[in-house]
Amino acid sequence: MPTEPSPAPRPRRASHDLQPPAALLEFLATGWDESPGPLPDPLPAAAAHAARRQRLSAQFPGLLLVIPAGVERVRANDTVFRYRPGTDFLHLVGEAEPGDVLVLAPRPDGGHDAVLHTQPEVDHQRPDFFTDRARGAFWVGAPRGLRAAGARLRLEARPLAELPLILGRHDRGAVLRGLDPEVDRLAQDLAGPEPELRAACSELRLVKDAGEIEELQRACDLTTLAFEDVARDLDRMRSERDVEVTFFARARREGHDTGYLTIAAAGTHATVLHWSRNDGAVRPGDLLLLDAGVETPGHYTADVTRTLPVGGRFTHAQREVYTLVFQAQQAALEAVRPGARFRDPHQRAMEVLARGLERMGLLPEPAEQALREDRQLYKRYTLHSVSHWLGLDVHDCAHARESAGTTCELEPGMVLTVEPGLYFQPDDLTVPEAYRGIGVRIEDDVLVTEQGHRVLSAALPTHPDQLEAWMARLRGKPAD
Repeated sequence: MPTEPSPAPRPRRASHDLQPPAALLEFLATGWDESPGPLPDPLPAAAAHAARRQRLSAQFPGLLLVIPAGVERVRANDTVFRYRPGTDFLHLVGEAEPGDVLVLAPRPDGGHDAVLHTQPEVDHQRPDFFTDRARGAFWVGAPRGLRAAGARLRLEARPLAELPLILGRHDRGAVLRGLDPEVDRLAQDLAGPEPELRAACSELRLVKDAGEIEELQRACDLTTLAFEDVARDLDRMRSERDVEVTFFARARREGHDTGYLTIAAAGTHATVLHWSRNDGAVRPGDLLLLDAGVETPGHYTADVTRTLPVGGRFTHAQREVYTLVFQAQQAALEAVRPGARFRDPHQRAMEVLARGLERMGLLPEPAEQALREDRQLYKRYTLHSVSHWLGLDVHDCAHARESAGTTCELEPGMVLTVEPGLYFQPDDLTVPEAYRGIGVRIEDDVLVTEQGHRVLSAALPTHPDQLEAWMARLRGKPAD
């Protein structure tokens, strides 16, 4: 597996920074209250994180494991994007500051000692708290320090400065590269099974525990509120950017962020699968395909899509296309249950879509023939698979082995999306003119349960009649 390019480090100084005089630095070293503050409460899921580390440890006896949290990504010069820790680190530790590194050091008995390497408390005898714009306390806030980190995360915490010594003691180790340039540099001589470590970290996330399911439900609940915010004012919005900003306001106010770039695709833009420019107009009579999710403060994200009639009512052609996608989603949902294959919901949805396309006169051959693996002509109008894993990442568990991921049997605790769609391009002459430019996707987040499944995003309606009534209610208008 090729390594991803490392992010550029955040500059510690900028070209316009002035060198402080020695007298100022001497003055800065005096007059500080050095008494320790109160310890934070332990992270509620600290025991679950420890259990995950133990499960990972059992797969790599005798091997050093290094999992960085990652550093901030430079946006331009000395400015950075909002920090979001690496997913594998989050799953194993729970929280992170930029530059944190989890090290699982092998013990003679085959287990590992888990150590968090992080920034120590502010040392006012060192001027970098004032001069270092990347990590200085006056620039970005004081680090939590070793004492607070250990108490919060229930981990041994050691200074980041000790990391070179630790890595230098080993000639073999599995390192997640591409997250932290300094870790990549320090570990350049370490040889170990990085692809296997990436796969193992992904596969640990396939089955969610109760705390993770609660976080995902919270993400869906917040996403429901954000969709309501949009639908309530959609008939007064004039641009896709209005939609994006309205959704983001809820995501940032009550969550950490959006879990991915919001797709606010109005009119013909809805036929572009990953439209995120969001610079088009929102017009009465058009559809808005809104694919968006709130990421919780704990970094679990929803991934929900609804296709909304801007004026509150579907046209005849829009309703016909929408209803076919709705029927495909219902068929796919029926296939989500323990023991089913991951691809079963996709196959069920494709069968419904292909037969519907045949009824609409869009397929040049019978649906049964178009569904054959060596034909798949229906895919001209539906571009993507129906499901992917969901969790800390919007496309979670991406490095899992195929046998453990996309070809596996579904188990209770797994969470996946179910999202069929139809996309009739505005310039596709195989499509009747009435349908050209219509794009519809319906996406829900689904938990596999012992009995079958539970739709975590079920508070947002999908049936076309219920969707229109929901929009009317939010706008304070009587439903017909």
